[in-house]
Amino acid sequence: MTLRRSLAAFAACVAAGIFVAPLPAHAAGASKVSVVHGIPGQPVDVYVNGKKTLDNFQPSKVAGPLELPAGKYDIVIVKPGDPVTSPIIKVDQAAVPADANISLVAHLTADGKPTLTPFVNDVSTLAPGKARLVVRHTAAAPAVDVRAGGQPVFKNLSNPNEAKADLAAGSVSADVVLAGTTTVAIPAANLDLKEGTSTIVYAVGSAEGKTLGVVAQTISGLHGTPGSVNSGSGGTADQGPGALVYVLGGAGLILLLGGVLALRRVRTRA
Repeated sequence: MTLRRSLAAFAACVAAGIFVAPLPAHAAGASKVSVVHGIPGQPVDVYVNGKKTLDNFQPSKVAGPLELPAGKYDIVIVKPGDPVTSPIIKVDQAAVPADANISLVAHLTADGKPTLTPFVNDVSTLAPGKARLVVRHTAAAPAVDVRAGGQPVFKNLSNPNEAKADLAAGSVSADVVLAGTTTVAIPAANLDLKEGTSTIVYAVGSAEGKTLGVVAQTISGLHGTPGSVNSGSGGTADQGPGALVYVLGGAGLILLLGGVLALRRVRTRA
């Protein structure tokens, strides 16, 4: 199923009243919500508040962003055609805050179990000439270090954490090694970061299962103007080994989600 059809499914649910009608862009109370599928080899159906929202949603795809009012949502992810009583992942009362940009990521834990992790995307204004790179480790794989010029720029990034940096727009060359070693996991490569965008790269899959890969999401429109409230725009997907170069060059702070999205209960089924 194509991303266009996935988005059409979202739109159909909105029209049917499954969600409250989306508010105008940047309206108070509305949030941009994207869904990222990082479970290898497993298409899924996604139910929100008991209604099917995505049908046969394929791995390594990004759906959205959809504008949703602030509120609480029950999310159930099942194998295609399975009832909601047989979930792969189930989250009750996930709280969508107001005026946020959120990515909900279905992925594997470090020990290979399906889970759903919410990330609040940093859509703060970028200075002229800058681009933002965010790296999220959501794979069943060991921690990694990222090197630039042979030197680590951040260390020990593990599942389900993230690192980010605002960099000069342009080309970045780096490689990825297993944490604390010089064993190259990803050879040196170049990445072109576009001014005024945030590139978010998710490491997904399983090292043991030899299904490691990446999903990339891009948020545009982060050029700032005085007095603006920036929620970002867009959200495109990329996949495959070539996209893994987006991991190269990340540096900085691991952001904790805290309680922004409260996951009251998560139940997984292998």
